[in-house]
Amino acid sequence: MSDTNRKIATDMIYRLNDKPPVAQSFFAALQHMMAIFIGIITPPVVIGGALGLTPDLKAFIISMALFASGISTFIQIKKIGPIGSGLLSIQGTSFTFLTLSIGIGLSVLAGGGTQEQALGTIFGVCIIASPVEMIFSRFIPLLKKIITPLVSGIVVTLIGMSLIKVGITDIGGGQWLLDNKPELFANPVNLMLAGIVLVVVILFNRSSNKWFRMGAVVFGLVVGYTVAAFMGKVNFSSISTLKIITAPIPFRFGFHIAWGYVIPMALLYLITTVESIGDLTATSMISGEPFEGDLYIKRISGGVLGDGVNSAIAGIFNSFPNTTFSQNNGVIQMTGVASRYVGYWIAGLLVLMGMFPIVGGLFSVIPNSVLGGATIIMFGTVAASGIRIIATNTINRRGVLIMALSFGLGLGVVFVPQILSHAPSIIKQIFGSAITTGGLTAIFLNIVLPRSFHKQEVGHDPMDNA
Repeated sequence: MSDTNRKIATDMIYRLNDKPPVAQSFFAALQHMMAIFIGIITPPVVIGGALGLTPDLKAFIISMALFASGISTFIQIKKIGPIGSGLLSIQGTSFTFLTLSIGIGLSVLAGGGTQEQALGTIFGVCIIASPVEMIFSRFIPLLKKIITPLVSGIVVTLIGMSLIKVGITDIGGGQWLLDNKPELFANPVNLMLAGIVLVVVILFNRSSNKWFRMGAVVFGLVVGYTVAAFMGKVNFSSISTLKIITAPIPFRFGFHIAWGYVIPMALLYLITTVESIGDLTATSMISGEPFEGDLYIKRISGGVLGDGVNSAIAGIFNSFPNTTFSQNNGVIQMTGVASRYVGYWIAGLLVLMGMFPIVGGLFSVIPNSVLGGATIIMFGTVAASGIRIIATNTINRRGVLIMALSFGLGLGVVFVPQILSHAPSIIKQIFGSAITTGGLTAIFLNIVLPRSFHKQEVGHDPMDNA
């Protein structure tokens, strides 16, 4: 087989352009839904909780996350002109932007803004920075030289580490409880509910049954939610007034921009570009499609362009940036179905669920402690994924130095934010995030530090082979 159009032999039952029967397509779509549903709704649920949004606002942004993911998935799979990969690549709300989105929202609220203004600012910054990914989609080979696995791994690890604080806060009962009723924070009931979810997720994750493993987080949340409901910890009355069906309203919360957060947001789009390249490559490889050559590059470029366009569309429809999901690659492997026609079913189901507020409503009232029991694993997994990315390359002394400075400075500004106390407000906004400070440090050092050492150094310093 040609080296420039390399493929991996697969045992796919249905290849990319095959059309499975309706029943099989629908069943395969449901399996993808089980794998991606929690991943799509978790960011709006967590952001809504961190900002203290009312149940109706939280329900709305959850619904819009599902709706936007459906639209984005259709565009990515259908491939409209140069936009989209044409692969069975599912789009969903990205965890990468979670911490920064919370930071933007909290800064607006701290300045006396309303919850609607906070959301409008988050979506405005997301939209204004989305062209970064569109532009870099035209320079894929160059980008891979700048954002190496070491750099992207450092950023992903910092994202996971930053989110762990959010997960732990939810386990204790949430940010509102910590700020307003600290005496009730981390009470035995909250810790028990979180513990139940945590144990259930671990038990299902360690099961030998592949379906149990795939739905471990779903099962954990369902069990925790049910126990909390029986204990009277779920207020269903707050969603009783929700409409039966809702129409998406573009720019419902207006269009506001906090310019100090545009650079950090642009950096996150740059990092998610690299993640998408990896996800799309895996999808192409698993599907038995080329992962080298002109067709491959065209699909990757179209997929990354689709990420940027879809993130802008998501912001317009009051949702957070979208990215290609890696979860569906596991489902493709398990089912042997790589047909992109299955993706149309997935897109339709997501749009349909997004238009019924009751779906978002049920998740908008989930107790913070129940959510925290699941997200602490999910966020820890993000950090662990970053470490795995770093480990794909041998870490020499240069790599250790880049990691040390990136983690040191990135986490340092979070542990001691007073270090920026005398800096202008826009500098605080840009460099007050571990992701931005650590990420920019990693990119800068990766460019300026020489990649080779004197022969007498290499191989004699134990740190070279760390």
